[in-house]
Amino acid sequence: MDTDIVVIGAGIAGLRAARRLEEHGCSVVVLEAEGEVGGRIRTDDVDGFLCDHGFQVLNPAYPALREAVDVEALALHSFGVGAIVRSGDRASTLAHPLRHPRFALQTLLSEHVPLGDVFALARWLGPTLVGLDGVGAQDRALGASLDEAGLTGKLRHDLLDTFLAGVLADSSGGSSANFVKQLVRYFALGAPGLPRAGMRALPVQMASSLQEPVRLGTGAREVNETSGGVRVVTDRGTILARAAIVAVAPNDLPELTGEAAPATHGLTTWWFRASGEPRTGPYLLIDASLPGGGPAGPIWNTAVISEVAPSYAPAGQHLVQATTLLDRIDGLASEAQIRDDLARLYGTSTSGWEVLAHHVVPHALPAVQPPFRSPGPRRLGERVLVTGDHRESSSIQGALVAGQRAADAAGAMLA
Repeated sequence: MDTDIVVIGAGIAGLRAARRLEEHGCSVVVLEAEGEVGGRIRTDDVDGFLCDHGFQVLNPAYPALREAVDVEALALHSFGVGAIVRSGDRASTLAHPLRHPRFALQTLLSEHVPLGDVFALARWLGPTLVGLDGVGAQDRALGASLDEAGLTGKLRHDLLDTFLAGVLADSSGGSSANFVKQLVRYFALGAPGLPRAGMRALPVQMASSLQEPVRLGTGAREVNETSGGVRVVTDRGTILARAAIVAVAPNDLPELTGEAAPATHGLTTWWFRASGEPRTGPYLLIDASLPGGGPAGPIWNTAVISEVAPSYAPAGQHLVQATTLLDRIDGLASEAQIRDDLARLYGTSTSGWEVLAHHVVPHALPAVQPPFRSPGPRRLGERVLVTGDHRESSSIQGALVAGQRAADAAGAMLA
């Protein structure tokens, strides 16, 4: 045998599995077809601007995060706990009144936060927030769950629906309510942010902790069980191991395993070098300009990222991101349409803004339909496991737990 375990895929789940296996005393070879680690978590450096693939954030409240990485070393820049809501020609900053007291009165008196909606939100989220509700609770689609809780006013239609659609890359309201409650709980407990060196810093740190370097540019072509082990055929040769963990992206599963690809949601991100200085503070900007709430254009959220994380832009320059959703007819809006929408949202001309990057991410996140389940790694035969966030939950927390559970299962197979 060349090694105990081959891990195929150096995304978050694969890297976590590899490190956990090493902690169990196993020898591990990690294969990655791309030229860098991270899977769907990637960052481009464009003339000193850091442009992540897909609008991603890291929440330090994720329980699995501190077990896996040195969070302090990532030097997170935190978003404000709140959002700016654009409604027509008005923009209001709504923020957590205890964490951002300067906005407390403005938030509590806002038309977007009627008292009845606040009570309805408490009814909907309260049990999960205090740990009395969870994965095993009766589940339903997000939209139906909010309706049932009586959360049907402006807080939902001007803020929650749009914010959550951006988080899930799903504007249908069909995602699992139980899963969304868990996500919102993590948002309530932590302050999501961006690592100083971009989101890529997370997988880079994880890979650097492994005893053997990840084999980059080495894609797996076949995974076959043999007598007492597995045979992994790569484009650089064959590896014999006692077992294998397949941790590739959901859309790559059919080619490698013959398994059906899990459903996914997609989005795009645009990154601009902004002229002038669009001032929003460290907040996400959400559009509620349609009658009844919701975005009036293709952009579902946007932020001046350099106001959140100054390290994402050269000194004195300004970086703006904008996200569209691929489940919408305008998800692939043109540059001109995006510029027009940004000009409306920020109330300034965008003609001098420079496009730095435009990422189309068709499989950004696994879909999470009700009932929400975390089945753990899928066993193919006696020596092959399939894992990833699609086997746990659609988040970095889910990917970390998926990797850990797969490693523990593989270790048990070899015991």
